[in-house]
Amino acid sequence: MEHKNVQKWAAEFIGTFWLVFGGCGSAVLAAAFPGGLGIGFVGVSLAFGLTVLSGAYAFGGISGGHFNPAVSVGLAVAGRFRAAELPGYVVSQVLGAIAGAGVLYLIATGKDGAQVGGFATNGFGAHSPGGYGLAAALLCEIVLTAIFLLVILGATSRRNTPGFGGMAIGLCLTLIHLVSIPVTNTSVNPARSTGPALFGPSYAMGELWLFWVAPLAGAVLGALIYRLLLVSPVDQLHPTLARDAAA
Repeated sequence: MEHKNVQKWAAEFIGTFWLVFGGCGSAVLAAAFPGGLGIGFVGVSLAFGLTVLSGAYAFGGISGGHFNPAVSVGLAVAGRFRAAELPGYVVSQVLGAIAGAGVLYLIATGKDGAQVGGFATNGFGAHSPGGYGLAAALLCEIVLTAIFLLVILGATSRRNTPGFGGMAIGLCLTLIHLVSIPVTNTSVNPARSTGPALFGPSYAMGELWLFWVAPLAGAVLGALIYRLLLVSPVDQLHPTLARDAAA
């Protein structure tokens, strides 16, 4: 059992590392690349979606492919994940995000006169890309994280065709970024916000609380909506939990 837990934690660490390094790396290194070669908002949105899509197929069979404390909490509330496993998952995800941001920082500062700017951190008010205030940022993160959980729960439901969940989830995260980069630079993931905040401008740590509170609240909201209104008897127990219960 301990070896199995280590495998799960390793998968969550690597998957979250990849999400932060790939997604935030695209924003820091490629979004505004000079000469008209920058990938912009659309490219960054696709990068985040692709990290989750590729990570889900690479590591989902080991750990479930959460890569996000809010997703882990939401799945636990929805009955798809053991609450007792939350501490190990959340610690692994946060450490993976910090490692991903740390490697990205070393690369981004690896040239003369390097300027990392906001370092893909999240913010509101004066630190929102579009100048959106605290209330707008809070609402945006809650609503989009709730939708993200609904898509995750629906796409991985046993009522749907197996094998396509990762694609739906990755595309959903892409759309979430297309909507909310101007508002908060998009979090919907407390680990993703924590890693860059540790290496970015000082204001990021002061505003980090919102990017824990709002995604966690949104995840719980989405999980409750699904559990109360959308779940079917066949989804009452996640297949992994069902197998363990029968063992």
